[in-house]
Amino acid sequence: MKRENFPRVLREIPDPPSRLFVMGSLPQDEELTIAVVGTRKATGAGLKSAERFAKELSQQGAVIISGLAMGIDTAAHEGTLQNQGKTVAVLGNGLPKIYPAQNENLAKKILEAGGAITSEYKENHPSYKGNFIQRNRIISGLALAVIVIEAPLRSGALATATFAATQGREVFVVPGPINHPNYVGSHALIRDGARLVTSPEEVIEDLGLDRLPTMRESTKGESSVKLKLTTEEELVFMKVKVQNFPLPVDKIVELTKLDPQIVNSSLASLIIRGLIQEAGGLYTI
Repeated sequence: MKRENFPRVLREIPDPPSRLFVMGSLPQDEELTIAVVGTRKATGAGLKSAERFAKELSQQGAVIISGLAMGIDTAAHEGTLQNQGKTVAVLGNGLPKIYPAQNENLAKKILEAGGAITSEYKENHPSYKGNFIQRNRIISGLALAVIVIEAPLRSGALATATFAATQGREVFVVPGPINHPNYVGSHALIRDGARLVTSPEEVIEDLGLDRLPTMRESTKGESSVKLKLTTEEELVFMKVKVQNFPLPVDKIVELTKLDPQIVNSSLASLIIRGLIQEAGGLYTI
């Protein structure tokens, strides 16, 4: 898949991949995407949290993004599949090989449920250690929000959260025992400004949604999302609304005086909510 065919949210990150190899179907621009990430060496409580967040958010129509690794990633994918939700796994190796091999059956179920397995690496490219940090920018890039569950001080989940912050995404963190090593990184994120959440309902509330569009509504292109726009989203919306002609991103940045990443994130959110339309790189009401 060429860059121009990527989902909008991924196409507009600072360092998008030049191409993607895809099995299955990536999310459509109108679909809400949420990443759920965390450590491979998860506790039982962490696994249950990942499963619960993914299951309940996907039940409301969200597409769940993760990395197919053991631990939290696996629980997130499995939680989504419990109600036949749509989930996307981003790999750090080339397709069609599935890594880790223990998750080959899970990958098959993801595709059967209408999700996708994707990678920026060419066919059969090995799963080098450094690949996984780079793939994390795609996990966050495909999502409008990232939920971190159990992140030790040095973990890929922290890298994903860092990428998410630079991409203008919301970062949510599930807290845990103050002395447990699996939560040292998680609590550091909270101190640095990430949002503490203890339930899927809090994620919905903090995203400004009274409820997410259901899967059935999403497939029909309909949505009953009710909005509480952020200050930046409201500014972008108003600047586009008062114009009598479609605007390119550069002009919106000039009018709003906002950082380009914030403008791109706001536009993606407004498009998903049905408030702004895009055609040929131009935005209008």
